[in-house]
Amino acid sequence: LTPMHLRKAKLMFFFTRYPNSSLLKQFFPDIRFNKNNTAQLVKWFSNFREFYYNQMDKYAKQTVAEGIQRREDIVVTRDSEIFKQLNQHYNRNNHIQAPDRLVWVVQETLREFYDAIKLGRHNEPSWKKQIYKIINRLDDPIPEYFKDPHFLDKLE
Repeated sequence: LTPMHLRKAKLMFFFTRYPNSSLLKQFFPDIRFNKNNTAQLVKWFSNFREFYYNQMDKYAKQTVAEGIQRREDIVVTRDSEIFKQLNQHYNRNNHIQAPDRLVWVVQETLREFYDAIKLGRHNEPSWKKQIYKIINRLDDPIPEYFKDPHFLDKLE
């Protein structure tokens, strides 16, 4: 796997946070998969999720500290600091425009973290697992253009 494969995987994270290995294999037609590189690709997505959820935790605590009282008062837009930071991390050179639905997914994730912190669930062991199950259901299909054998060329 190359740095270009990593870049492509980060862009795919905009659509799916929980891809399985068979889905990933469909979108990397140039790779001859084996146990090691499959595990590496799956690990990348695990790392992407870890960064994503760490940001959610940080920003949710910030909203609580700011005195936000209701989850509905948490509104994420493309101009929100959290969204800009995530886009910068996964899409450093703005190779694609982040999908509109991602704004909503970020907002919903942030609201779930906010609720957990506000209700004190963040003090319980494994408190994030319930949030992970909710966010897992928000995955979207990855656009077909990611399967294009020349997609990586467009990222350079």
